[in-house]
Amino acid sequence: MSQELVLVNEQDEQTGTGEKMAVHREGLLHRAFSVFVFNKRGEMLLQRRSLSKYHSGGLWTNACCSHPAPGEAVADAATKRLVEEMGFSVPLEKVFDFIYKAGFGNGLTEYEFDHVLVGEYEGSIDYNPDEVMEFRYLPMDQLEASIEAEPGIYTEWFKLAFPRVAAWWMGRYKNV
Repeated sequence: MSQELVLVNEQDEQTGTGEKMAVHREGLLHRAFSVFVFNKRGEMLLQRRSLSKYHSGGLWTNACCSHPAPGEAVADAATKRLVEEMGFSVPLEKVFDFIYKAGFGNGLTEYEFDHVLVGEYEGSIDYNPDEVMEFRYLPMDQLEASIEAEPGIYTEWFKLAFPRVAAWWMGRYKNV
């Protein structure tokens, strides 16, 4: 089944739509989201992407990410995708957005206007094994050290978003 992505300009204004794999082959700017989840101790939830993903399989990343469908609100798409990948839902708050471009060895390019949303969750995780290999929570200092020591085990967008998410987290969880 083909998925349509929302093509945008650098102000996140829709310029059209395109078939998902064609958009990634051509490296077209499109709307996306990344969800970051923390527990009450301020540890970040990470997932390791399934090896069957069309790129970045086996790499560690944020709780989930994807693309809203044409006409779908980013927050609604993010909530739905979190359930599909990790098996739970939480209220999400948008904290920033950014544009990035990253090529992959398989001829695909992510060129995304990425909306970053955060939430807090305590509870069981029933992840989808078609999407996720494993998950873990990590304290922010350990995660920062791991990214510095082993950047190749993390997705490109995660490494780009992490410093800004960490800055947001410092303001929110500094008393934890």
